[in-house]
Amino acid sequence: MSDTETKRAPTVGFVSLGCPKALVDSERILTRLRGEGYEISPTYEGADTVVVNTCGFLDSARDESLDAIGEALAKNGKVVVTGCLGAEADLIRKRFPQVSAITGAHRYDEVLDAVHQVAPPPPDPFRDLVPPQGVKLTPKHYAYLKISEGCDHRCSFCIIPQMRGDLASRPVGEVLREAEVLVENGVKELLVVSQDTSAYGLDTRYAPGVWRGREWKGSFEGLAQGLGELGAWVRLHYVYPYPHVDSVIPLMAEGKILPYLDIPFQHAAPSVLKAMKRPGNQAKTLERIAKWRSICPEIVLRSTFVVGFPGETEEDFQFLLDWLQEAQLDRVGAFAYENVEGAAARDLPDHVPEEVKQERRERFMAAAQKISRAKLLTKVGGTMEVLVDEVRRNGVAVARSKGDAPEIDGHVFVRPGTMLTAGDLVQVRVTRTEAYDLWAEPVDRALRKPAATLAPRGRMHRVISRI
Repeated sequence: MSDTETKRAPTVGFVSLGCPKALVDSERILTRLRGEGYEISPTYEGADTVVVNTCGFLDSARDESLDAIGEALAKNGKVVVTGCLGAEADLIRKRFPQVSAITGAHRYDEVLDAVHQVAPPPPDPFRDLVPPQGVKLTPKHYAYLKISEGCDHRCSFCIIPQMRGDLASRPVGEVLREAEVLVENGVKELLVVSQDTSAYGLDTRYAPGVWRGREWKGSFEGLAQGLGELGAWVRLHYVYPYPHVDSVIPLMAEGKILPYLDIPFQHAAPSVLKAMKRPGNQAKTLERIAKWRSICPEIVLRSTFVVGFPGETEEDFQFLLDWLQEAQLDRVGAFAYENVEGAAARDLPDHVPEEVKQERRERFMAAAQKISRAKLLTKVGGTMEVLVDEVRRNGVAVARSKGDAPEIDGHVFVRPGTMLTAGDLVQVRVTRTEAYDLWAEPVDRALRKPAATLAPRGRMHRVISRI
């Protein structure tokens, strides 16, 4: 047997931090590494090198990323840093001069080059080690589909454009082919992500692409129409409420894509939105929400908000609470403003005291929880289709409805769920509700085997969209 045949394949450890867009970057890097014959190590100690994909949007995220780099260095010693915090290479080098290499976000070739330097690839890579859909870090029944990089907005609290650049849309044919491969390999739900999903194609002047023998317009609507042909759940995240978003609502009413929009409103008070450099006509937004609901009554709207932004008065905050009450958003997250280094908002006057920010966040989430509970109460006694994420050892299936994105929204706890498995789509009848979650039973009596009782821990909505 030759040396080539007996040589151990190099191994790479991987730490992925941050948002789903960064998770997609991690998946792409891992897919290429596997294609070159690398093995993926589940531990620091068993790896020839470790890649840390960082986040740097908020100070808390920067601290977490720096801690992760330090931990990887302590336990392995050979570390390649990539991701958003990689834009601050001097900061990382000053604290950790021993890191092997630093790259910015979505610099896949540079990451691979750095890994090659530390742990050279085997001379004869086995391409069949890579599944057709690539290496995924999500459960096999759902996957994130990133359609573009960067952002053209210049919100005063955000440093994403400094880290990821301006909008750069992927070709529509390429995106649709990737989505098709994912579905063919068992993915039941596609979560569309980018920094600004509804701006998709603006930079390419909506250049068309070919898929399945047809030409598809490289626009937000064209992409949604194509994805709607796959027969999977298609969930849209990070959608700015531009007028052309109206065009996808009929697709939701037809069942082509999920009746769900994740829209980062951030605030409602005109003076705060102006300081944020965000669009500010919230009255017209309320009119459009009402129009969407008239076309697609089952539509679920999720958003995130910033409270305690510099200059936010008690009157501004009350305006936000009143707007939320009128908008009746289904899924809501909030975070207190953080004074991120490099963001223009740091230089704004009248910063809100930390205790006031936290108190307002608690009041905001209490109002949002009240709306959520009232909306979920209307579901009791009705039926819905859910996607099973896992089945617990006690026989309770943890599932999600069409209105629930993984990790950030509510759950539907199906009891009994002993006959179900992760990835199943099943009809259930809702039996009771909590603040954010539902309990249900299978409609099909054949699926109702008895299960033990275990109530889920109380929780608060997580925040996924901050821009």
